[in-house]
Amino acid sequence: MHAITIPEPGGPEALVWDEVPDPVPGEGEVLVDVVASAVNRADLLQRQGHYDPPPGASRYPGLECSGRIAALGPGVSGWAVGDQVCALLAGGGYAEKVAVPAGQLLPVPENVDLRQAAALPEVTCTVWSNVFMVAHLRPGETFLVHGGSSGIGTMAIQLAKAVGAKVAVTAGTKEKLDYCSELGADILINYREQDFVEEIKRATDGAGADVILDNMGAKYLDRNVRALAVSGRLAIIGMQGGVKGELNIGALMSKRAAITATSLRARPLDEKAAVVAAVREHVWPLLADGNVRPVVDREMPMSDAAAAHRVVEESGHIGKVLLVTP
Repeated sequence: MHAITIPEPGGPEALVWDEVPDPVPGEGEVLVDVVASAVNRADLLQRQGHYDPPPGASRYPGLECSGRIAALGPGVSGWAVGDQVCALLAGGGYAEKVAVPAGQLLPVPENVDLRQAAALPEVTCTVWSNVFMVAHLRPGETFLVHGGSSGIGTMAIQLAKAVGAKVAVTAGTKEKLDYCSELGADILINYREQDFVEEIKRATDGAGADVILDNMGAKYLDRNVRALAVSGRLAIIGMQGGVKGELNIGALMSKRAAITATSLRARPLDEKAAVVAAVREHVWPLLADGNVRPVVDREMPMSDAAAAHRVVEESGHIGKVLLVTP
């Protein structure tokens, strides 16, 4: 098979479409013929040499994929060769084949195209686990998601609206904010021109956001705490704005607020399987009835993954950029 390899870390040109050995499914795994994968920020970090796969995972980038089951490993039940699936991966999605733990498989939802299903596993698992399983967003609460036009953001808007929350977003252009509005966002904040703390306070009569989903990390830490409501919950899932910030513990205590920080990639298999099962139970019906949908900006050949990485690095896209196999 062919896969995207990274002989040496570096810029997008470091990604090489090369012939490699086929993976062999082990105990509890299935082999998937990949139709599409999706570009995530973590893939960019891996390409740059800053985010190695966990031990035992594929060395090729790609944290999700869609395709068809080609073979079942020992001990697998409930799936059959030919099933159309999408999958949460620890790596290996940028390839023509990938071995996947069966607990991380999802059926392609009704009314979703097989290729576009590749845009779903990482965002649905990230949003559901952080916003609902950890931060416990409830109907009627105010939810702020930074980067509302991203893959994570577009899914977070839809799921928060589906449970009856009031949704605020930040984005850097009018085009992106308009798209967030079409998805259901109620409060639109241009972070280049507006202070999101002031805008959230204004929109909530001074109360603040009950839940914040943050991809920036250190850069937004202080302002996120100031933007929280009493008993608010801040869920940090990224470090685009740095890894070390100063925290005013007094401000956090005065609001009786909580901060969590999580990642999916390195979690134990049983934890990932539990998240995937929850997503299948709660999110898949919303996809099947059309209340929630994948947001795909464009599809590009997997062999040209370098060009796709440049698109994501420039942040000119909305939703996900897909890589499609030949």
